[in-house]
Amino acid sequence: MKIDFVSDVACPWCAVGLNSLERALEKIGSDIPVELHFQPFELNPQMAPEGEDAAEHITRKYGLTPQQLAANRAGIRQRGADVGFDFGDRTRIWNTFDAHRLLQWAGELGAKQQRDLKMALLQAYHGEARNLSDHAVLADIAASVGLDREEAQRILAGDRYADAVRDAERHFQGLGIQAVPSVIVNDRHLIQGGQPPEVFEQALRQLAEQAQS
Repeated sequence: MKIDFVSDVACPWCAVGLNSLERALEKIGSDIPVELHFQPFELNPQMAPEGEDAAEHITRKYGLTPQQLAANRAGIRQRGADVGFDFGDRTRIWNTFDAHRLLQWAGELGAKQQRDLKMALLQAYHGEARNLSDHAVLADIAASVGLDREEAQRILAGDRYADAVRDAERHFQGLGIQAVPSVIVNDRHLIQGGQPPEVFEQALRQLAEQAQS
């Protein structure tokens, strides 16, 4: 079973959704062999390098009151805790394009390398409030999961994988993906949003049965 997890590092629901999906895959175990690929999506492609205050950005973008914003954050924090992801206090939003370039590179190295980097980037951004538009930060994160720091620095210093990221973004937007996380199974079936583990598990088992029938 091929799973494309379309997401942005800046998306808190993507952190919830990925941890939830992993819980479901743990329950499924070897019953369904899975190839998991991470695909790029940018919530804020025009975000400036210096980033923006998170509360101001979210309030303006979604029209939330401070009370609604606080309630939403509390809800996301609880959903994250339910699946083992700890949200920290993040006060700024950063551009994530270069993080996607590194994920594209990691995907060429292997599924495990890409998965480990994705998890580390989500933890750094949402758990530790690190600036993922900072090349030094990105190189440190890459090295922390066993990737070559010097190669990461060379990639970040140039424009390698930029076209690949933009092509992938256009491809999935062309399929109608407008919100993340979006989980696409076998290039045909869409599971939208940060669903609970049991929802992912049930859906994947049903799709596997359909594919065998």
